[in-house]
Amino acid sequence: MHDGAAPLPLLFTPLPLRGMTARNRVVISPMVQYHARDGLVNDFHLVHLGAFAHGGAGIVFTENAGVVPGGRVTEMDLGLWDDAQIDGLRRLTTFIHGQRALAGVQLTHSGRKGAVQSAPEGNGPLTAADLARGRKPWQVIGPTTEPVGPGWLVPHALTAAEIAGLVDAWAQAARRADRAGFDVCEIHGAHGYLLASFLSPVSNTRNDAYGGDRAGRMRFALEVARAVRAAWPAHKPLFFRVSALDGAGGWDIDDTVALAEALKACGVDVVDCSSGGLTGTATAAPIPRYPGFQVPYASAVKSRAAVTTMAVGLILDGPQAEAILQEGHADLVAIGRQALYDPFWALHAAQALGCDPDFALWPSEIGWWLEKRAKTLQPVPKAAE
Repeated sequence: MHDGAAPLPLLFTPLPLRGMTARNRVVISPMVQYHARDGLVNDFHLVHLGAFAHGGAGIVFTENAGVVPGGRVTEMDLGLWDDAQIDGLRRLTTFIHGQRALAGVQLTHSGRKGAVQSAPEGNGPLTAADLARGRKPWQVIGPTTEPVGPGWLVPHALTAAEIAGLVDAWAQAARRADRAGFDVCEIHGAHGYLLASFLSPVSNTRNDAYGGDRAGRMRFALEVARAVRAAWPAHKPLFFRVSALDGAGGWDIDDTVALAEALKACGVDVVDCSSGGLTGTATAAPIPRYPGFQVPYASAVKSRAAVTTMAVGLILDGPQAEAILQEGHADLVAIGRQALYDPFWALHAAQALGCDPDFALWPSEIGWWLEKRAKTLQPVPKAAE
């Protein structure tokens, strides 16, 4: 156990968020795994997400959950549009809580980027071969009838009344998330999905109240934020994921700072700073990818909008994560694919930072043996001459 002689690393300093407290600053980022059917959680999700809580993370997010059936990215994604989806998710949050982690859910509408292939399949529009093997497209929606690109489905341009209905769908999904036991809710406003497509002038060329200048293009996102905040319990934190740059030259960091300030006024507690995805896949970044390549976005939003931020993007180890926090760039670090590589990422980070020499942070059924091994392990004997 940390002996108190040296300051506890920031990465392992608990963080209060409204009435909840994350045991550390390690967050497992939402990562879709394409195992849901009809939006329902199953044993795969319990094992997959439960491993990260067992592995020491402070907050564990589900993959994106569609607020309506057509809000999924693929037909294999989770959903929260129906009360029947609550019980399975409650089983998941109960296990996560049993590992002393907070459970988070990301609420999403895919917009014009829905009804697509999974990432292993190519992450593009459904092909004739996909349709032949039973995949079913649906009517996608967006700010206009402009598709993502050639070969993508043509979206239906939302009316103001339809936008109001979707705002309510987000609020209803948040209420279900609370009933399922989630501690943290995140609105997905990044990667070219519905809210992001309204934010960028590249994809939003409307001339009504939901288009035009930046205030008009932000209107939908802010209406969702206010509705979810009103539906989500006051003691539970609300996150919002942004693409700090849209990847197409229409939305930049100044726009993101303005949005973050407005989101803060709506009761959003944490701005989760990603980037790109407007006209390509969700993982297509608008700048070269290197360790911590998106950290400057979280840093700019934190300093300029005076809001709590979460950094994400190729954060690979504990010392790197600790430096991000120590240098004041962000308040939380989100670990994505690196956690798939190492579900015990958080506990290994504690070892690397020297704050858990006796393995006290590990589950007791594992830590006792690791401590014993560390104390009794002898060097390999030299061969007799």
